[in-house]
Amino acid sequence: MAELLLEIFSEEIPARMQARAAEDLARLVGDALKAAGLEAKTLRAVAGPRRVTLAADGLPKAQPDTTEERKGPQVGAPEQAIQGFLKGSGLARIEDAEIRELPKGQFYFAVTAKKGRATAVVVKEIVEAALAQLPWPKSMRWATNPTRWVRPLHGIVCVLDGKVVPVMFGGVTAGDTTVGHRFLSPASIKVKTFAEYVAKLKKANVLVEPEARAKVIAQDLAKLAAAEKLTVTDDPGLLAEVTGLAEWPVPLLGTIDSAFMDVPAEVLTSAMRKHQKYFALQTKDGKLANRFGVIANMTTKDNGKAIVAGNERVLRARLSDAKFFWDQDRKKSLESRLPKLEERVFQAKLGTMRAKVERIVALSRHIIAYVPGSSLVQAERAALLCKADLSSDMVGEFPDLQGLMGRYYALNDGEPADVANAIAQHYSPLGPQDAAPTAPISVVVSLADKIDSLVGFFAIDEKPTGSKDPFALRRAALGVIRIIIENKLRLPLLVAFKSALGGYGEIVKGDPEKIARDVLEFFADRLKVHLRDAGVRHDYVNAIFALGGEDDLVRLMARVEALSAFLGTDDGTNLLAAYRRAANILRIEEKKDGKKYDIGGAPLSDLMGREESKALHNATNYFGIRADEAILKEDFVRAMSALASLRAPIDLFFDKVTVNAEDQTERAANLALLASIVDVMNRVADFSKIEG
Repeated sequence: MAELLLEIFSEEIPARMQARAAEDLARLVGDALKAAGLEAKTLRAVAGPRRVTLAADGLPKAQPDTTEERKGPQVGAPEQAIQGFLKGSGLARIEDAEIRELPKGQFYFAVTAKKGRATAVVVKEIVEAALAQLPWPKSMRWATNPTRWVRPLHGIVCVLDGKVVPVMFGGVTAGDTTVGHRFLSPASIKVKTFAEYVAKLKKANVLVEPEARAKVIAQDLAKLAAAEKLTVTDDPGLLAEVTGLAEWPVPLLGTIDSAFMDVPAEVLTSAMRKHQKYFALQTKDGKLANRFGVIANMTTKDNGKAIVAGNERVLRARLSDAKFFWDQDRKKSLESRLPKLEERVFQAKLGTMRAKVERIVALSRHIIAYVPGSSLVQAERAALLCKADLSSDMVGEFPDLQGLMGRYYALNDGEPADVANAIAQHYSPLGPQDAAPTAPISVVVSLADKIDSLVGFFAIDEKPTGSKDPFALRRAALGVIRIIIENKLRLPLLVAFKSALGGYGEIVKGDPEKIARDVLEFFADRLKVHLRDAGVRHDYVNAIFALGGEDDLVRLMARVEALSAFLGTDDGTNLLAAYRRAANILRIEEKKDGKKYDIGGAPLSDLMGREESKALHNATNYFGIRADEAILKEDFVRAMSALASLRAPIDLFFDKVTVNAEDQTERAANLALLASIVDVMNRVADFSKIEG
């Protein structure tokens, strides 16, 4: 068995592209090897700032030998057909072909043994094709070379079983030589195996595997912070990015000038993270420390003092801008910034950001009735000011701080804390890991903002399609769902959607009722995603939504939970089977008879001669009433219990009664009885939507 080592060495690869490049290279090469009969036992690809590396171990020395069969003409066919077959199959004479007996007679077959090619030959073709197909998000050409790659190529290593495979790509021919760290160990290094490659490059100040680089950054930075009784702010995204920036990461600590420490911690953190890729440090009580972590890509004789000093100078200039914006923005109130929102377009067809603010205010007045503990005055105030910080210099420079800066400026203006917090939280939740707001005013404004956006984009037919969702409407819908469910709000969505549509006036050209229904259907799909992640089956949600008119998510969740619990019992499972049996018989017979059966007309007890039928009829009536009463009281567990009581009479009915009786009056009564079973059960949930 042989090992393949492949390295593509180039100028610096953007950190955000490295992991995907490694995955794509492994996929392209791995799939091609498998298709060629050379599947590797282990295959792994890693990427770093200047190299993408792949190791495939357990490769056979050559492809397996195979035979190819080609069916020819029938024995006794015209000479022209025989000659065409010989030419196409490569046989010299027809006697070299096999004759096989088939149902339609005897036919010629050409059987050719094909010897497997050497793995090295196949690998060369596979690697060259994979490099040409590797899908970089952005690529470039350089010099006179027509090849496109993410950055100019400097070298390729391709070694199979210790021998060079002369792969050619981008004007570079592969060899068995790579180089170490650009500054610390630039000498050439010969390699034959992946293990040797990793070990030698480590000695040459290059950590090939991203996991190793991330571990050094996290552990060494934590040690430096702990020595000063500080902790590193958890930031997985920044760690992943910095891991892709340094081949030989060396964590160092720098100091933030005290002049900047009165600027909000979020501003300092954003400036350090976004522009300089610095790690923020915290004191034991969770406050931002005046220290930061920087990751150098080399060691120095002065232990990084010059590097730290240089980074401190850069950060000082960056934070000077932030402090200037902070001081200048506080000279104007948030309310005074509202007119500037007229100059900011929310969406070309949906008007300005100022118009959106007015709609949020109006919609907040409607939503507040469903949020206990909220204040109309404060909700209107928070809604009015929620977008005002978009006109501030700070948010212009640091867009990720929108809302958060609004909170600071609101507090500076003397606004109530609940209003200020609502301004900060109205964008939440931004994702599954972000907490949903719970404070009443924050809940009102967040819901109003998201619902306004959802119905607006649906009104102009800008709905998400496939994987495309340019306006993040799926995230907005999930945000609304989480806020409602987690806060147990009894907000009727259809009413809220229609109220929001009313704020758009003449912009809405379609039927508001249909638009609201479309948005609700969109919510149903998002709710299935949300509940699936929580372990709830999507068909249970379908069974409740199919009843129609259910737009109260809290009530819907209660029904889904009750249905899920019910179907998890023996009674529920057996009753579902009985329901399907009844529904199937009814569907078949109604199609045959060309009419619908129902429980109208004369009392069924007068038409049925069997006690089992009468018992089922009485039970259906009684427990149907009990289920209806429970549903009205939103006691869905009790409604399911009422259905469970039908199991015994239904089982007895199917055991003792022939539904398709010879007596047509009795048959019609039996079918009407089945219709009554289906009708009663469908009042609780549409059991036809349950899968499995």
